[in-house]
Amino acid sequence: MSHAKLASVFNKDEKRVDWHDKALWFVRHKRDKAAHTVKGWEDLRNLGHGIKAHMLTNIDKYLIEFEENAKNNGVQVHWAANGEEHNKIVHSIIKENNAKKVVKSKSMLTEECHLNPYLEKDGIEVIDTDLGERIVQLAKEPPSHIVLPAIHKNRFEVDELFQEHLGTKPANGDPQYLTNEARKHLRKKFIEADVAITGVNFAIAETGEFVVCTNEGNADMGAHLAPVHIACMGIEKVIPKREHLGVFLRLLARSATGQPVTTYSSHFKKPSAGKKMHIVIVDNGRSEQLSRPDFRASLHCIRCGACMNTCPIYRRSGGHSYDYTIPGPIGSILSPGKDLKKYSTLPFASTLCGSCSDVCPVKIDIHTQLYKWRQIITKETPQPFVKKQSMKVMGKIFSKPSQFETVGKVARWSLRNLPKSVINSKPNVWGKARDLPIGPKQSFDEWYNNRNNNKKD
Repeated sequence: MSHAKLASVFNKDEKRVDWHDKALWFVRHKRDKAAHTVKGWEDLRNLGHGIKAHMLTNIDKYLIEFEENAKNNGVQVHWAANGEEHNKIVHSIIKENNAKKVVKSKSMLTEECHLNPYLEKDGIEVIDTDLGERIVQLAKEPPSHIVLPAIHKNRFEVDELFQEHLGTKPANGDPQYLTNEARKHLRKKFIEADVAITGVNFAIAETGEFVVCTNEGNADMGAHLAPVHIACMGIEKVIPKREHLGVFLRLLARSATGQPVTTYSSHFKKPSAGKKMHIVIVDNGRSEQLSRPDFRASLHCIRCGACMNTCPIYRRSGGHSYDYTIPGPIGSILSPGKDLKKYSTLPFASTLCGSCSDVCPVKIDIHTQLYKWRQIITKETPQPFVKKQSMKVMGKIFSKPSQFETVGKVARWSLRNLPKSVINSKPNVWGKARDLPIGPKQSFDEWYNNRNNNKKD
């Protein structure tokens, strides 16, 4: 289903759309305030961009270095070409340890690979321990945001979910009560778990260690209590040196939620005595994206979600309207590389305002890449007949100033004189939700020329 059709589903609830928009803009505003407190913020962004660009150019070298050092630390390293291989590897580790209960911290890679349903088919209990992730898991929904996975749900809906699945009392959406009940529920799961699965925010080639960033400490709780820790990472998560980590940690939290630092930045280097640690390094289309010069910079992404918080389309259409693991602007440039036909509408779900590129902590040219995908999609996928013909007509009008001026005069007259029932007719999709402004009596060119002529007189 196209983005527009899925967005129309979200837009049926105007109150939800309004608070979703305001909540995300509030986070964007916090990001701006946090960024302005850092002297040399733009230098940090440039450094982050440069480190990522250098890493991608030498990714083979750094991945091998990371593997060697991780193995020397006593970690078992596995490689997966795609999501299916990733799931099989994780499943085999769980089986060889006779495990049946898994706690998992937030990991967009495991969402991308659809790990949960894969394991659950074999009777393995998988509990997402990030509070937002647990909420959407109980609701049998995917996350709608990479940092705020349940941002599309209000506290009253969470109250009802907890009553249904956790047996809590009606609490009129009291956040403190709901959080405490979730803590009790998850503590039991942590204690009983045989295996902990985490994502990886950064993997350091120089030392063979990896870093997981959370605000709830759930990754730490799982990894320290369970006898087996499985960390799942995309190949793009590697960085060359530990000294580079400070750059990204300063950028990540401020860009994501406006915090000066993530509450928990946990370093994992080697397994504790008597425990096991595994790392699964996954490609799953990343090498293919790397081979595309126009789009390789999308692999710089550190999953902060800043582009989603600022995007006027995402804020008012919801994450589920993208129908892809990573929604929003960054997802709209990653998804066509996976399936051009299925995700052909996503690069068009943008105003190309450039705000996403302005806030990206590692300076990905997101809006430029969206524009480039549009060119490819228009050439390589069938386009609606009406759209193709209208674009041809518009191209001819724009190519001749005299025609453009004439059409402009007709449009301005129509907006001033025709009834709304005619203007907001079926061909005018915008008219479904908003009125077009009253047309001015003259164009800018006419105003400017008249002004100059009056000056000469």
